[in-house]
Amino acid sequence: MSQQVIIFDTTLRDGEQALQASLSAKEKLQIALALERMGVDVMEVGFPVSSPGDFESVQTIARTIKNSRVCALARCVEKDIDVAAQALKVADAFRIHTFIATSPMHIATKLRSTLDEVIERAVYMVKRARNYTDDVEFSCED
Repeated sequence: MSQQVIIFDTTLRDGEQALQASLSAKEKLQIALALERMGVDVMEVGFPVSSPGDFESVQTIARTIKNSRVCALARCVEKDIDVAAQALKVADAFRIHTFIATSPMHIATKLRSTLDEVIERAVYMVKRARNYTDDVEFSCED
């Protein structure tokens, strides 16, 4: 059985948060091009619903990158999924990465929901994302 390692880089999304500063659209594109040259398989480049600037950066990177899959983050919220797909649709290949809180504390306090409702919402949102692409990633947040 052969095994494949897929390099998934979050420098442009999670890494930018760690900086506690915003990168310019030009800086983000330069980093994305460097990641592509390094052979990164998938790059998570932003959270398009968070701001018009992030949407534009994701769209520009999606339009430019040809040899890596471009990914955008989206909460399990219809608008997030739809906006991510809108930003990414110019890409040759793209992924939507959606997430929801799953710890008992977050389900009760942050979402004011039940585990069954969270599971139902997660399944619905993954299906919604699949309307835009076959490449959907789901994560539990805590």
